[in-house]
Amino acid sequence: MYSHIASNRRKTWLLIALFTGVLAAAGYVYGAIEGSGPAGLLFALVLSLGMTAFSWFAGDKVVLWSAGAKRIESREQLPYLWNIVENLCLTSGMPMPALYVIDDPAPNAFATGRDPSRASVAFTTGIIQLLENEELEGVAAHELSHIKNLDVRYMMLVAVMVGALTIMGDWFFRIGFMRRSGRGSNNGIFVVIGLVFLILSPIIGEIIKLAVSRRREYLADASGALLTRYPEGLARALEKISTYSRPLESASTATAHLWISSPFGPTRQNRSWFANLFSTHPPVEDRVKQLRLMADAK
Repeated sequence: MYSHIASNRRKTWLLIALFTGVLAAAGYVYGAIEGSGPAGLLFALVLSLGMTAFSWFAGDKVVLWSAGAKRIESREQLPYLWNIVENLCLTSGMPMPALYVIDDPAPNAFATGRDPSRASVAFTTGIIQLLENEELEGVAAHELSHIKNLDVRYMMLVAVMVGALTIMGDWFFRIGFMRRSGRGSNNGIFVVIGLVFLILSPIIGEIIKLAVSRRREYLADASGALLTRYPEGLARALEKISTYSRPLESASTATAHLWISSPFGPTRQNRSWFANLFSTHPPVEDRVKQLRLMADAK
């Protein structure tokens, strides 16, 4: 299991490095088409830094607000959930995150924040009502693992890069291509290549973001099972969540990768490779299988 975690960390950093290369290349192509040299690359980096700064200081608040999350200020408001999370934090040596509840019957949960000392975990009312103690504990351990492994920070970075690529593509359509189209035919082929690249770069970025998200779910499952020492609890929780087909009322493609299960409905096996490219989560059956393999190995 430790080897699996280390492997996922290496592969995720590789994907983020590739993503950074795509962003830099998009900026360079934009600058070349505009005739501004490295200015396009500089623009891409400044845009990314600006979006990263906003996400770093306010991204978690925006996510919680968009999900309709309400903070639990004290143990007395929801002692059952508070005690589960507090006991897991004591076991793992983590500080207690801020707890939030979302009034939604769809069972789901997510974690956000830039580090363990500034983290939040949100649970829907549906997941609290649906799951038994060991199952809800498994879900809480999964979300705390996202925080401890700094997954929330990585995913925030990747999401920002996707947004930067999308904005650059929009700028190209509105400004760059129109300006360059009247400056002679010698640059025609390069303009077409640049146009195609900048159309595809947000798609490539989204695919990379989703690939990172899927790897992080496997990692958080493994880490959560290590924390509770009871993989079956999370396995049963995922099975129950997968039987609920109704999407979250606050479901959004921008935050779908943060939830423990897709807010649009569970991801199933036997999907085409193309459909899997655009899936935020690995199939539930695969996750349950991995957890039960861990349980059998104990």
